[in-house]
Amino acid sequence: MQVTETLNEGLKRKLSVTIPAKDLVTRLDAKLVELKGQASIKGFRPGKVPTAHLKKVYGRSAMSEVMQDAINATVSETLDSRSERAAAQPKVDLPEDQAKINDVLDGKADLAFDVEYEVLPPVKLMELKGVKLTRPVVDVTEEEIDAEVNRVFAQNRGYEDKGDEGVVETGDRLGLSFVGKVDGKPFDGGTSDHAHLTVGSGEFIPGFEEQLVGMKKGESREVKVTFPKDYQSEELAGKKAVFDVTVLHVDGPNAGELNDEFAKKLGVDDVAALREAVKGQMEQALASMSRQHVKRQILDALDEGHKFDVPGQLVEAEFEQIWNRVKHEVEAHGRSFEDEGTTEEAAREQYRTIAERRVRLGLVVAEIGNVNNVDVTEEEHQQALIAEVRRFQGQEQQVYDYYRKNPQALAGLRAPVFENKVVDFVSELAEQTDKKMTRAELAKLIQADEDDVPEEHHH
Repeated sequence: MQVTETLNEGLKRKLSVTIPAKDLVTRLDAKLVELKGQASIKGFRPGKVPTAHLKKVYGRSAMSEVMQDAINATVSETLDSRSERAAAQPKVDLPEDQAKINDVLDGKADLAFDVEYEVLPPVKLMELKGVKLTRPVVDVTEEEIDAEVNRVFAQNRGYEDKGDEGVVETGDRLGLSFVGKVDGKPFDGGTSDHAHLTVGSGEFIPGFEEQLVGMKKGESREVKVTFPKDYQSEELAGKKAVFDVTVLHVDGPNAGELNDEFAKKLGVDDVAALREAVKGQMEQALASMSRQHVKRQILDALDEGHKFDVPGQLVEAEFEQIWNRVKHEVEAHGRSFEDEGTTEEAAREQYRTIAERRVRLGLVVAEIGNVNNVDVTEEEHQQALIAEVRRFQGQEQQVYDYYRKNPQALAGLRAPVFENKVVDFVSELAEQTDKKMTRAELAKLIQADEDDVPEEHHH
């Protein structure tokens, strides 16, 4: 076997490889011996077919298999001997001249081909100790617990349709359709065909719910509000908006009282235990948001601390995945890139940068895990599968079967778990400073994170 390097530029490599005809013939003879034991040819007893006859019958097709195996083995051995890891499947260019290929298939000529690939770059890790992080801490207030307990109460005591003459009162549960506009233009997320709202729950922007009181089923009204200054979306914060609202149905709450009796129906001992349970859930949700923001800071620090070229093939594959999703999102909402205040060209550029960041972070995260023996246990992998299956209520069995039959999809569930374990590992080494803030401030931080780089799992 002869290997000559014809290109070595950045991460790109191109090799010219020759496998001598005699090596292929040796491989072919071994293949024919293997076939001899399996072939059943009319007029011969099993295992007794002469090799020369087998060569006549199977020669070409067996040689074509031998050729493929030889190419794969040679590429793999060559990369090993060069201590290189290909970023993606190497591209093999065979001679285009069919006569040459026929000579190879007949065992008369050496097999010469080119191999092109990109290598995975060596990753030199930054100093992970002492990375500075801010950990948001949000305390749950008694008022918030009250509001949430009342919401749970309202939700669980049930509602009854007030009929066609139903008039909206505080405490009613409504079905609404609306279109929200700022400066006369509809804005993202401000439209719904059928939203549900409990009047007085504070789920909508301040001032919105009060203006619905007194409306009748089927009635439409203009509701004027101002978004709070600390609203999570920068574009809407502090802006005046007008909503064209139509009431679709009005449901009044059933009689009932928020007491220990009611709490028992929900599976807890008394109202105090219900409050504790609600508080626990709220704290858990806030802790999860806080973790999300810390993770983002870690990924930013890792991105900042590692500057190296990444394989174009991986960036291209990542970009295609993101871009297909983005285009689908835009088209599904009947919008254009211009509606989003950008152009397709600028958007492509932005997402290509994001794809490059993700690929680089993927390599960095893999290296940190590698060097520090961070691994996903079988049990953690199973937990990830169970969590995924639970997301699809009523279709659990189909989802479970899908993963059982698709080892690649199942392996894909490891990636986010692995990434989170590496992030936890880095956060242990980091210098974390707690920072008290309100829920709205934390929501705003996370919104800003997402606007800046729409983060998803790196592969």
